Amino acid sequence: MRSLPQRPTAPGYSILRKSFALLFITIFAAYVLYSSKVILKKDTDCAVGLSTEQKLESADPFLLANSTLISSDKNDTSPGLKEETNLTHIVFGIAASAKLWSGRKEYVKQWWRPGQTRGIVWLDNKNVTSDDDDDQLPEIRVSENTSDFRFTNRQGTRYALRLTRIVSETFRLGLEDVRWFVMGDDDTVFVVDNLIRVLQQYDHNQLYYIGSVSESHIQNIQFSYVMAFGGGGFAISYPLAKELEKMQDKCIQRYPALYGSDDRIQACMSELGVPLTKNGGFHQYDVYGNLLGLLAAHPVTPFVTMHHLDVVQPIFPDEGRVESVKKLLDSARYDSASLIQQSICYDQRRYWSISVSWGYVVQIVRGLISPREMEMPARTFLNWYKRADYTAYAFNTRPVMRNPCQKPFWYYKNMTRYDKERNQVIGIYKLHRESHPECRWKTISPAIIDTVVVMKTPDKDRWLKSPRRDCCRIMQARRKASMTIWIKNCDEGEFSDL
Repeated sequence: MRSLPQRPTAPGYSILRKSFALLFITIFAAYVLYSSKVILKKDTDCAVGLSTEQKLESADPFLLANSTLISSDKNDTSPGLKEETNLTHIVFGIAASAKLWSGRKEYVKQWWRPGQTRGIVWLDNKNVTSDDDDDQLPEIRVSENTSDFRFTNRQGTRYALRLTRIVSETFRLGLEDVRWFVMGDDDTVFVVDNLIRVLQQYDHNQLYYIGSVSESHIQNIQFSYVMAFGGGGFAISYPLAKELEKMQDKCIQRYPALYGSDDRIQACMSELGVPLTKNGGFHQYDVYGNLLGLLAAHPVTPFVTMHHLDVVQPIFPDEGRVESVKKLLDSARYDSASLIQQSICYDQRRYWSISVSWGYVVQIVRGLISPREMEMPARTFLNWYKRADYTAYAFNTRPVMRNPCQKPFWYYKNMTRYDKERNQVIGIYKLHRESHPECRWKTISPAIIDTVVVMKTPDKDRWLKSPRRDCCRIMQARRKASMTIWIKNCDEGEFSDL
């Protein structure tokens, strides 16, 4: 069949249909684009909101606070935050009296660095004699009058009030670029480089009160186990000093019955809510007698201070007190980080135990004594309270000898020099001649050794690693009457082998 012809479409109708189609496509595309943006925005907002909500529900609030501090630190481009703490950031406040200054200033001369260290000696009056070398000492100032403050302790003296305010008076001087205020007495000796190493471990922008307690258990009970004893020295960060200065005078008035300046400082710290950060390198030395046992078995931490040097015997038996300090700090010039650090090794052939307190003394003992016992201070000293026995120390001690044959032979440092070509510090230690009880052991006596040569490589970065005692190794000596010991970082798997 023949198909019927299609009806022709009107031209106007065709154009209209195409226009409607184009409009529909445009509207649909706009709708899709708009919808996708809304959906994406909602998803993002929901994701962010959910993430934040989950963090708030699950995270420790202290961690959140710390993360905020970290973020703000990153955004702070102040060069001071990036610069490592150094000597220019420390200001010393030295407590002294005009009556004792002429003698005590000799201790200060041994550690003070003119032109480098900053600080003030605070006296009760300025009636002191001047010497030609006084320009090598800190600036001297007179403390403010404290007669208006109450003081009711019958055993103490009012000068404790004056010393308590040294932190605030030093702060009020308005010195620039200060991170730490370090307090000490005029007979406190600082190992400055080790002090810097300790303070570098802490954020000076936070509130820190750093020091240590007494060696006497009775002293700590009477005063506090959470108080930094002032003679051993303590450090206060700048923000904490700022807070202390605002309230200290009112705080002092609330504690008229306390004995000294350091317990008043601690009382104010307690009101501020800041605990003591203990560091074993600050030493009050509330003992009498010979510090040998304490110095020969120093804990594995930087040696920072020592105090009460007028009370104890000179640390080198053939030297005066000031000369002994000078001799000890001479070793610090070569390797301050290792000063007084103990190493333990054994001479198996001769059945000897050997301990090296670097820069100070070497001891040789007959018999093989465990490191656990050798690192315990020998009781060469007496308690601050004369009626107290060895149980009144705030740490473990051991007798000097358990058997007459085990009295140690002590070799004190005689001299130290540096071999630049080999990058080695060489110390010469000489036998201290003294009587020894008769020994019936069939072993070689250490008395045949008159000189011990100790060699080591300087290790200024040792405290950037986890604390560990150095290892020592006995080397072949050139002559029979001498012993050569090599001190070094312990290798993997190396230890003091009995």
